[in-house]
Amino acid sequence: MVETIQWTDEGVVMIDQTRLPREQVFVTCKDYREVAEAIRSMIIRGAPAIGVAASMGVALGALKSDDLHGEMDEICSTLANTRPTAVNLFWAIDRMRKLYDEVKQRPIEEIRAALVREAKQVYLEDIAINRAIGRNGADLVPDGKTVLTHCNAGALATAGFGTALGVIRAAVEAGKNIDVFADETRPFLQGSRLTVWELQQDGISATLITDNMAGHFLRSGRIGCVVVGADRIAANGDVANKIGTYSVAVLAKENNVPFYVAAPISTLDLTLASGDEIPIEERSADEVTHVGGVALAPEGTSVRNPAFDVTPNRYVSGIITERGVARAPYTESLERLVSETHALVSD
Repeated sequence: MVETIQWTDEGVVMIDQTRLPREQVFVTCKDYREVAEAIRSMIIRGAPAIGVAASMGVALGALKSDDLHGEMDEICSTLANTRPTAVNLFWAIDRMRKLYDEVKQRPIEEIRAALVREAKQVYLEDIAINRAIGRNGADLVPDGKTVLTHCNAGALATAGFGTALGVIRAAVEAGKNIDVFADETRPFLQGSRLTVWELQQDGISATLITDNMAGHFLRSGRIGCVVVGADRIAANGDVANKIGTYSVAVLAKENNVPFYVAAPISTLDLTLASGDEIPIEERSADEVTHVGGVALAPEGTSVRNPAFDVTPNRYVSGIITERGVARAPYTESLERLVSETHALVSD
């Protein structure tokens, strides 16, 4: 399984996901600004992976800073201003900032060491969380059927193993005979470039379809369930995920196919009552008008390019977390999972 991100003596090393699958190139970020740019430019992407990168970016900033107390706000705000939708980014920065506030009276080398340890812990926890999500979701995957997924919620979107693909991997490890249909996921093509590549590395049967084929195959009876990741989940269970997810969820509901969301507790944002409050990132028009640098639309074409959409909770069959599977009513079940997690941490 590919190493998405690593902390090394040279800096934060991450695979450049913009160049997959044509070539495997690793980028070394030597300061927090380079980490921020890697997040912004989608060298690293996927909500959990962004969170890990942000925590490492803060730690790297602490190591390189000559005036950490004077620069901590700038380090955190630079990383926070990269991508607005994935709440894991802000969760990780807040976690690092809270630790800094607890230890900031100590000698500077102790502060730096504590922040580096915390960033490494975020990384290790993410892998363990993904495996727990996989175990909790594997039973939901029907044996002998096809799983449909949208975008990439695999090892590349996390520190390792994956959320949605973690559920698929765990189902295969449990001996289930399944295959995967992956939407190409326009315009950035995370499905065709990343998900199919990942599944091929694992020897899991994967078939690529265009986004507008999903309805056809959901109607065919071949698809046993849909499993996707998430970038932010509101208190009522509304889910922000890669653009096109909402369409898949509606089509799944129409055809009585379960639609599951796999995400860690850190993706829950219970401060937001509904998905209407989730900020939606709008990206460059070039991602729509061009593919691989080749223009597909006339020059000057007007473009909208929201990177995410929001799937209302009524289309979500269950939200698979490391603490269990939440089901409607989500306002109650998600609050319960978060409360249990806080209690576990306190103990």
